[in-house]
Amino acid sequence: MEYNTKGTVLKSGVVWKNLYIYQKSDVLYQLTRIFCSRFLPSHGDRTVDQMVQAARSGKQNIVEGSEDGKTSSEMEIKLLNVARGSLQELREDYLDYLKSHGKSRWDTRHPRFQALRQFCHDHNDAESYLSIVDQLDDEELANMALTLCHQTDSMMSNYLAGLEKRFVTEGGIKERMHAARTGYRKEIDQRLQMLEEENRKLKAENEELKKRLGEVGN
Repeated sequence: MEYNTKGTVLKSGVVWKNLYIYQKSDVLYQLTRIFCSRFLPSHGDRTVDQMVQAARSGKQNIVEGSEDGKTSSEMEIKLLNVARGSLQELREDYLDYLKSHGKSRWDTRHPRFQALRQFCHDHNDAESYLSIVDQLDDEELANMALTLCHQTDSMMSNYLAGLEKRFVTEGGIKERMHAARTGYRKEIDQRLQMLEEENRKLKAENEELKKRLGEVGN
């Protein structure tokens, strides 16, 4: 992330579409909609709404946090924490599904775990997932979503740590406004000091010129 140079009030905006945390959260949203439509009842099960809303909240709060971050680092951090919390809720829903349906949660002992983790690590675009999703059963798709949840959460944790460190060192908009005003006043004071010095020099030169003219007249 790059922000404006010192002395400015607004931070330059992050292009949220380029953030891996957004791209992976968008994949999670699309996969969750597909998962719910294929493997959960279309009516009478609140889990569907909960999962879809949690997935949507994850990606939308990343967008809103990145936009609000131009003026408020505090709001950016708050909304990204909301996004992280939403994706953690989504992870719990997938785990509950696996448990209640007698399916396996893959770990390092599962023969396909490493390949799945590597695939999710290497691909952030939805197209890579949508091209194969129809070939996956509920256990496979749930474990894919869980892997993405874990990876996204880890990335968001590191991203938030960077934002919090920058907030401590640079402050929020009030601190940046104060710094900008202080810098402006300092620049004006320096300019006035230079003008006063030039004025003193001109007066001295004028007095010297008058003195020489007087000597010539005598």
